[in-house]
Amino acid sequence: MKTIYDFGAYTGFAFVYDLFMDNIPYDMWCTYLKSLLEQYHIKSGIIAELGCGTGNITKRLSNYGYDMIGIDCSEDMLSIAREKMMEEYDMMEKPPILYLMQDMRELELYGTVAAFISVCDSMNYLLEEKDLLQVFQVVNNYLDPDGIFIFDLKTEAYFERLGENTFAENREMASFFWENNYHKETKINEYDLTVYISENLLEDVEEEKEESNLFLRFDEIHYQRAYSLEKIKELLEKAGMKFLAAYDAFSNHPPCADSERIYIVAQEQHQENKLYL
Repeated sequence: MKTIYDFGAYTGFAFVYDLFMDNIPYDMWCTYLKSLLEQYHIKSGIIAELGCGTGNITKRLSNYGYDMIGIDCSEDMLSIAREKMMEEYDMMEKPPILYLMQDMRELELYGTVAAFISVCDSMNYLLEEKDLLQVFQVVNNYLDPDGIFIFDLKTEAYFERLGENTFAENREMASFFWENNYHKETKINEYDLTVYISENLLEDVEEEKEESNLFLRFDEIHYQRAYSLEKIKELLEKAGMKFLAAYDAFSNHPPCADSERIYIVAQEQHQENKLYL
């Protein structure tokens, strides 16, 4: 089964990701993340974000005082994240965030970190159990003693509500059409995405140059998989991690049958062959 790494997802859509996601309450999401981190005694140190995208969460956690590493497999998304960082921190000698383009399944860091986070359903993009297990193992390897991993997941209830539908949104500088299909037997959700982007949004238009009326088309296919909480617990245990808690998103309540997004908290456990610095 192919994954996000094989389809080149978040190439064309990367350029308009922030435009169409301007309704996401990132400040509230980060306040919730910070509360979870502090609840599990992560009040400072290095935090690595898997699937950081354009850096909306990474940047906010950096502003809270954490030393951040942002990791993503999309060069275009990371390019935008770095641009936003430099616009905000252009007076600093050293950028406050380290952005790395890596496949999270084959992550390589210089040392361990206090915590990993992964939100915006990045874990759902791992379509095979063996890939999810591999990520859990890599995370466990790079966590400090008793370090914490916090990640979210879209649920099967969410994908079932999406069903077979078409969604569209039209903006002045860009439009998208999203054909959705949820395959219940495999728990795979397929997003067929067509994006039209104004050339003026992709290029720096000089003042004396007449603006273009052309729109460029990009086609992408995204796949995500629903995982049961029982399966997540099983894979965490196989990876040597300790499951601590699951929450209905943005609350301290356990998930229910109608939960559309859940947060999982897991903890590093001592490993015989791990070099603890």
